[in-house]
Amino acid sequence: MTSPWHGARSARRCAVGGWRRAISTAVVLVVFGAVMVVVFPEPLRRLLGPPPVKGLAVRQGLDGRLLGHFPYPEAKAADLIEVAPGLTLRREAAVALRELLQEAAASGIDLRLLSAFRSVALQQHLFFDVKAERNQSAEERAQVSAPPGFSEHSTGYAVDLGDGSRPQTNLSESFDQTRAFAWLVKNANRHHFQLSFPRQNRQGVSYEPWHWRFAGSAEALKQFEAAQRFNR
Repeated sequence: MTSPWHGARSARRCAVGGWRRAISTAVVLVVFGAVMVVVFPEPLRRLLGPPPVKGLAVRQGLDGRLLGHFPYPEAKAADLIEVAPGLTLRREAAVALRELLQEAAASGIDLRLLSAFRSVALQQHLFFDVKAERNQSAEERAQVSAPPGFSEHSTGYAVDLGDGSRPQTNLSESFDQTRAFAWLVKNANRHHFQLSFPRQNRQGVSYEPWHWRFAGSAEALKQFEAAQRFNR
């Protein structure tokens, strides 16, 4: 028969053991939380913070993407120069593009610049207003247009190109059937331009044969480093 004293002592031991386990668990959680904050500050900030784009109830993934698109800073006006009437790019990209267009023309290719730098404000219009006009979901719109703050065009390093002899293919997958596209595939790399969204790209963005980004400077490579890994 167990004595009352022995039962009380066992109860105290159980209580002390329970407190020790609770304290140990709390310490482990605190240490784990501290490690996560130090090692993975950005994913935690994105997880705990508000959605990055007002009007979109969608959060960035652990790799930083929002609906397939990586975040990009907006180029400063002082870093942009005009490359065509109403169209601007960062200086190094503008110089390279001019050389690309000149070489294409010398080869008998009517390569046209359709779009260059876009401000975040303009991208806001292109994403939300056109989305509403076309009755698209955010996911559908993101297949063909990046949310504001997530467009390569806002960096001042990205361009949309077309074939002047076949304007009906502008901003269309059929652009890849033109002489201009065939020429770009063979020659764009020599001018440090590369196709941003090839077929079946792992970013999950629709195939865009007209959309090319400049990767010929340290700053450009830094900005597109994450996207580059998805296209290897």
